Amino acid sequence: MRLQIAQIGEEVLRAPANELSREEILSAKIQELIEHMRDTMRNAPGVGLAAPQVGVALQLAVIEDREEYHKKLSPAQLSERQRQPISFHVIINPRIVSADNAGLEYFEGCLSVTGFSAIVPRARTVAVEYLNEHAESKRVDAVGWYARILQHEIDHLAGVLYVDRMHTRTLTTLENLEHYWKDLPTSEVLAKLKSGLGNRGLQG
Repeated sequence: MRLQIAQIGEEVLRAPANELSREEILSAKIQELIEHMRDTMRNAPGVGLAAPQVGVALQLAVIEDREEYHKKLSPAQLSERQRQPISFHVIINPRIVSADNAGLEYFEGCLSVTGFSAIVPRARTVAVEYLNEHAESKRVDAVGWYARILQHEIDHLAGVLYVDRMHTRTLTTLENLEHYWKDLPTSEVLAKLKSGLGNRGLQG
């Protein structure tokens, strides 16, 4: 079953989500929700989906970064972002227990902010403790794009969207990202937009 994805402006995206008990996690209702969220994420397609994005204020998210999603990126871009395939998994009641201070900046999108993207600074590495769908305690030490996905989804559970963290001048439609910016290093995009010189679209 594919669920409706809430869009920016809907109240559920701005409210802190509630923790789940072990009994709730193992209930048929939550197990069914996980399945529907997985199907919805894959259909979108996306690399992560938090329960508030489908109208449910619970601290639960699903994550999966399939190899097929990497086809539009060059090997150099994949290497720069430290992006590798991530198998499907569930994080419940997650918390970031450590993060580095080196803010990596890349374009980021969101299924709840349809049609747009912006450069967002994120920690390069994070350690996250969480429960899985079997209510088992887990810990992951993530680097690069995986760390970014975790931070993005955990933000959702606190009522935070990437637009709260983005460099505002870099907000762009996905069409314009593809046309003007996607092949440029982030540092060059930031330099152009911060100086007001990002006018490549007016040259031809």
